[in-house]
Amino acid sequence: MERKLKPISQLNTRQMAVVGMLSAISILLGITRLGFIPIPPVNATIMHVPVIIGAILEGPVVGGLIGLIFGIFSVINAIMNPTPLSFVFMNPLVSIIPRIIIGIISYYSYTLISSKFKVLRIGIGAAIGSLFNTIGVLGSMYLIYIERYAKTFNISLPAAKKAIIGLGIANGIPEAILSILITIPVIMAIKKIKR
Repeated sequence: MERKLKPISQLNTRQMAVVGMLSAISILLGITRLGFIPIPPVNATIMHVPVIIGAILEGPVVGGLIGLIFGIFSVINAIMNPTPLSFVFMNPLVSIIPRIIIGIISYYSYTLISSKFKVLRIGIGAAIGSLFNTIGVLGSMYLIYIERYAKTFNISLPAAKKAIIGLGIANGIPEAILSILITIPVIMAIKKIKR
């Protein structure tokens, strides 16, 4: 059943607690590096999974708020722990906007699927949310910073384009699979407890 979109000021206590708890989990995954799972040759991230879980359980506003906090953490982390790519993640168009949209797109992917099988609906919502994280962040990087990316790594523009697309494929698929594998049992368990 689709929820009515309500303003942040009308969120109930449970929804605000979910925002706080899942945002804290996302930040903890980043700070402790537990949110990065080595799947050679890449590190897949699951830091966006709390955004997806919150969105499917509590709606697009809750998911969007968790995504906002995750995005703000990404900006702060880029400033506090600089890497050669920190300049990318200091930009809110790369770090924040796509993360807010994860919550919205996960929720509507979940609710618009007309299947009696909740597991399938959750899995599709998780996969689409995860893939949007990859496409949104790397797509923004590609559109805004491709030349600077090439210069940073001292490679040609065509090589930089291939590198970002390759990174999207190498990270996007394992991250989507991990998102599905984590999100389905967590949401099913919570829904069972709520009954």
